[in-house]
Amino acid sequence: MTHILPLPDFTHERVEVTTGPRSGLFVAVALHSSTLGSALGGARLWRYPHWSDALGDVLRLSSAMTLKNAAAGLDAGGGKAVIALSPEDALDAGRRRDAFLDLGDVVESFGGRYRTAEDVGSTTDDMLVVSERTTHVVGLPDSVGGSGEPAGPTSIGVYEAIRATLERSTGSAEVAQRRITVSGLGQVGSRLALRLAAEGAVLTVTDVNPAKRDLALQLEAQWVEPGSEHLIDADVFVPAGIGGLLTDPVIDALAARAVCGPANNPLATRSGADRLAARGILYAPDFVANAGGVIYLDLEAKSRGTRAEIMDRVAGVGETMRRVFDAAAASGVTPLVAAEEIAGERLRARADDPALPV
Repeated sequence: MTHILPLPDFTHERVEVTTGPRSGLFVAVALHSSTLGSALGGARLWRYPHWSDALGDVLRLSSAMTLKNAAAGLDAGGGKAVIALSPEDALDAGRRRDAFLDLGDVVESFGGRYRTAEDVGSTTDDMLVVSERTTHVVGLPDSVGGSGEPAGPTSIGVYEAIRATLERSTGSAEVAQRRITVSGLGQVGSRLALRLAAEGAVLTVTDVNPAKRDLALQLEAQWVEPGSEHLIDADVFVPAGIGGLLTDPVIDALAARAVCGPANNPLATRSGADRLAARGILYAPDFVANAGGVIYLDLEAKSRGTRAEIMDRVAGVGETMRRVFDAAAASGVTPLVAAEEIAGERLRARADDPALPV
């Protein structure tokens, strides 16, 4: 079996790939950049058709974390971890624990240059297991004095990014009566849908898990089958699942004025940003929109401000998105290019003057 997406260019500082000695599972940690400080990025537990899909995912996700952390104004580099299951792998409680112990050993080998956290498929309890093997882990459970689940702050940041996107695409940041499609009702997508519904948005939702229909009923939202959600007329299309959803055929058929959501790497190819722009669809770069969780985790771990002050920084994702849109309009480029340039400015400044405080 071959991998689905081509492997990205290799621009990383260090990548470690191993077969976990306890679990027998593929474990990879990718450190893309430590220019701005110790890298921070979550650990994803997911099923992949082939090991090369998992490798490609960790390379793409870690490089996106460099952009995310830089654009968010954090003194943190970019990294990511993946524990890969094959389509046939069974994962009972014992093997799951072994997998995260294996991950902890790999994280420890980076000597503090990479810090891991909860991500898709993993939990704060899994991070507690990781902490048995390394101190370089954030987002431990509240019950042990940790900062807890970051999905709430992530959803708050995405909500503010959606408001900024509506403001740019419709002239008003108000959510009430706006048609919003949420594709993916996981930890972040479900929180976001609940808030949007409470504020009067007209919701269409879907998820690969049919049990999520219950949430659609609770929200009085329209449920559509996965794979058809992009065909529904919407003011904002919100990709909130796994990346790569916005392929060329999906973009060509997309019935939305704008795209803004928490999914990492929703564009199947980078050229998708140009394709969206050519259709007049405003694209809010994912690594800006979904930065709330990592802002929360990094600032909590470093005790930089009170909880209220940190949550104000999380809500500032909306202002960062407005800055991206302004820069894109001023330069005549896509918002993706503008956001990359904002991140690049911080990275270049630190590279030119490594004595700047971290």
